[in-house]
Amino acid sequence: MLVLLLGVLAPAGWGLPAPTEPPPHGSQCVEHDCFALFRHPESFAAASLSCKRRHGHLMTVRSSVAADVISLLLGGDGGVGLKLWIGLELPPNCSDVAPLGPLRGFRWVTGDNSTSYSRWARVADEAPLCGPLCVAVSAAAGAGELAWETQRCNATADGFLCEFPFAASCRPLPVEAAAANVSITYSTPFGARGPDFQTLPEGSIATVEPSALQLVCRASPGEGEARWGREVPGAWVCSVDNGGCEHACTLSAGAPRCVCAADTVLQPDGRSCAARDDHACHRLCEQFCVLSTDAPGEYSCMCATGYRLAADQHRCEDVDDCLLEPSPCKQRCVNTQGGFECHCFPGYEMLDGECVELLDPCFGNDCEYQCQPIGETDFRCICAEGFAPDPKDPHKCLMFCNKTVCEADCDPNSPGVCRCPEGYILDEDSMCADIDECASNECTGACRNLPGSFECLCGPETALAGQVATDCDPVKVNEDAGSGEPPISPTPSATSRPSPAGPMHSGVLIGISIASLSLVVALLALLCHLRKKQGTSPAELEYKCGSPAKEVVLQQVRTDLTAQKL
Repeated sequence: MLVLLLGVLAPAGWGLPAPTEPPPHGSQCVEHDCFALFRHPESFAAASLSCKRRHGHLMTVRSSVAADVISLLLGGDGGVGLKLWIGLELPPNCSDVAPLGPLRGFRWVTGDNSTSYSRWARVADEAPLCGPLCVAVSAAAGAGELAWETQRCNATADGFLCEFPFAASCRPLPVEAAAANVSITYSTPFGARGPDFQTLPEGSIATVEPSALQLVCRASPGEGEARWGREVPGAWVCSVDNGGCEHACTLSAGAPRCVCAADTVLQPDGRSCAARDDHACHRLCEQFCVLSTDAPGEYSCMCATGYRLAADQHRCEDVDDCLLEPSPCKQRCVNTQGGFECHCFPGYEMLDGECVELLDPCFGNDCEYQCQPIGETDFRCICAEGFAPDPKDPHKCLMFCNKTVCEADCDPNSPGVCRCPEGYILDEDSMCADIDECASNECTGACRNLPGSFECLCGPETALAGQVATDCDPVKVNEDAGSGEPPISPTPSATSRPSPAGPMHSGVLIGISIASLSLVVALLALLCHLRKKQGTSPAELEYKCGSPAKEVVLQQVRTDLTAQKL
């Protein structure tokens, strides 16, 4: 037996094709069991293995019905003298056959010894049997029944009988009498093939000619009765098993089609019917269901825009609109479930459903000098070197200098025409020098000069004590502080009291004199500043402005005050 197993398994292990199983000499199916006769010499072990490879086992003859099946397989007198293995064997021991029942100590290959039938050949004596022994059936000439004979298991019999149990089976396909040209050939899972079967096990295949239609015997889980069918939905040839239709098969436009009775609807397999229910119709279709008004029980499925019916005619699948020709979008198309979206290339924006090129944000600007784009929609005005945007009007530029000396802005066509930022004065070298406002006693207290401006640190005797301003006198707080620094916020002025009447003190006269001289000096400095900003050639007045004249006058005033005090 080991040698036989190696002979069968070795070709598959070496990558060689497995030997082809010989077809049965005959077969019969009764309810959920099929039986087959194989007429080629084998030992008991080889015969048992051959049945197992076909998903069965050696035949168990438990009743007279099974014995009749063997007679049918042998075909009357065609099997006279043949010895065929059946599934009975005796373990390797010795026992007295008398008390062991109808099977005389033998057991079926299925592992049990139950039976209501036995037909042992007559023997001269009933001596104890010693195994291993196996059983073969044979038919003698003129004998009405087959006899069971014990044989050595390693002996070679003329053939063997296999049994194949199945959970479900199909009846042969009915064919209309008018369809004389239709022929059907059946193939069973255990290798039997032919046109005539009383019943066929699950898994059998029916080939219908001349249409080359193939149907498979299948059963639903838990059901004992199978049905012929195929994976493709819908009817097949109407003359064969009513096209597989549960109700009626008709030819529609030359093709077979199943229809259902009134108040029933066709199911997704295209062959079975179910009770008509408007809600059931919509459950059959993934999106929309339309009931037929002409043919009761018929319906059709529809899909929303952007979808199309799948191959099963019930589900809906998305249509990739971006693959359409021409494309629904001018630039970029992005497919979505049931629709699509249009997008624009970089540098374009969607406007009223169209992609338009983005405008330069500086287009149509009113910058005095130059425009600088910020992002795709914004911009800012920039100024040339030595200039800065006007805080009050960012589109315009003002001269700006944050140092003590800066180069003047001169007209290239008129070199003598130059200008300086506010708070600066033009010198002979076309340079703008910062005006030291603190030298002119602009502050009553401490003064700090800044480029283009100044600030006063108001003392405790002033109305703005402890504050920083351009003038500690509340009346002048609202005046402009210069171009170098932002203006100081105005502060409410204090209310002055009237002076009492009486004779004027000498100190008052001196104060009036000093104030008059200071006013003359200030007017002189302002006049010099205006003349230089106009770019005129240096005059005698400008030379006076450039000299320390105002310091001489102030020194003279201080001398006079000292003499009066003495």
